[in-house]
Amino acid sequence: MTTLRRLSLLSLVPLGATLCGLALLGSRTAQAQEAYPSKPITIVVGYPPGGSTDLTARTVATELSSKLGVPVVIENLGGAGGAIGAQKVANAAPDGYTLLVGASNELAINKLVTKSVRYDVKDFTAIGLIASQPLVLVASTGAGVKNVTEFTRKVSENPGKFSYGSSGVGTSLHLAGEMVKEQGNLSMTHIPYRGVAPLTTDLMGNNLEFGVFVLSSGLPHIRSGKVIALGTTEARRSAAAPDIPALAESPQYKNVDIGVWFALMAPAHLPKPVYNKLKKALNDCLQSPEFREKMVATGSTVATTNVNIDAYWAAEIAKYKRIVEFAKIEE
Repeated sequence: MTTLRRLSLLSLVPLGATLCGLALLGSRTAQAQEAYPSKPITIVVGYPPGGSTDLTARTVATELSSKLGVPVVIENLGGAGGAIGAQKVANAAPDGYTLLVGASNELAINKLVTKSVRYDVKDFTAIGLIASQPLVLVASTGAGVKNVTEFTRKVSENPGKFSYGSSGVGTSLHLAGEMVKEQGNLSMTHIPYRGVAPLTTDLMGNNLEFGVFVLSSGLPHIRSGKVIALGTTEARRSAAAPDIPALAESPQYKNVDIGVWFALMAPAHLPKPVYNKLKKALNDCLQSPEFREKMVATGSTVATTNVNIDAYWAAEIAKYKRIVEFAKIEE
């Protein structure tokens, strides 16, 4: 064998070894994705325990754990209206072991009203919509109104005199109040509170005339007669409270359709096999009678499995953007 031929053959050895190594690495990556999940999964919630997002996440976690065969644990990481938790998931490795159960606030609204929010739609892989809840417009017992017609008349006749409260600037509750103002051509002052608890205290103490709650938070106070329900904010009545009319039933508010929704998210660039397993597990959850019963009991409407979450998300962002621009909301 000539010297030149020996050198040519020797030069192929590193290339062959490299190709074998790459094939082995690709095989191991595929095997890792096929084996998913092989360890506990963490669902991040951007709020303290006890709220509607946390309750939704815990209900989903129980079902996902059963479907996927591994523990699914909750990490509460409150702050900045859910943005801190969302940012953590946006920055996490896209391996399916760090997920987010997020609400409309941190997933769609925060970016529109808060310049410091650094994450965007492109930083997540949307697994699917979980559920939604209507909000409810309420009056204090001292406001002197019993229904939406009386509310509209009183506020219209006294522009700028009355106030409504929400759980904070740029929340879905705030945007719902601004949508009511826009549709009703009303002049009211928005009072932002640091959460639902102080808002509830002022409403029940007749220190505030009107407020917006998530339905599940407001129902106990409505049922006890401590506040008066004027209407829910989604297009149709809630199955959890069919006796409360939807605001959209009144011609003046026919276009009021806003609530709070919850979705299961992962970091961007999630491998397709991992996405497929999570998507199937979530769809199985949504079709579980036990899961549906638990969610309906909290005032939620469980999503159908055929919702295109990307299209839904885009439509919601467009809706919120219009309200934010109308009300000139900025934080």
